[in-house]
Amino acid sequence: MPTPVDSKSKLSANDGAPVSDPTLYRSLTGALQYLTFTRPDITYVVQQVCLFMHDPREFHFAALKRIIIYVKGTLDFGLHLYPSAPTKLLSYTDADWAGCPDRRRSTSGYCVYLGDNLISWSAKRQATLSRSSAEEEYRGVANVVAEICWLRNLLLEL
Repeated sequence: MPTPVDSKSKLSANDGAPVSDPTLYRSLTGALQYLTFTRPDITYVVQQVCLFMHDPREFHFAALKRIIIYVKGTLDFGLHLYPSAPTKLLSYTDADWAGCPDRRRSTSGYCVYLGDNLISWSAKRQATLSRSSAEEEYRGVANVVAEICWLRNLLLEL
């Protein structure tokens, strides 16, 4: 798989029939949660399949299988730390306005680099509804700025 998630469809609570073995779904999803510590590229999609652990459906299990196939084909991916002079903090952020098909909540995420090394990342669904994509982008920027300020203060203490 070239990507861990199908970008054309969104997971919803009522997607298909219930899975025959929910314990297998929960076990595989839990294992993938541990993998996200060193694989930030799958953090968002693993979080998405975790939303349905209480009542997994066949469509959710298909998404889970896609993640596993992606991981199998990208074993050399992951979090790599390189010796470098930490000269600057660099961050990226993005948002998906009203992307959740069930609750219409937005998702935003960011990553922060110190030099060449990824040191912080986050992807989460917002607790409140945004009125526009601009408002959601602003929330995403506010989150990453707060993280950068915290990291900057931490680095100054070192």
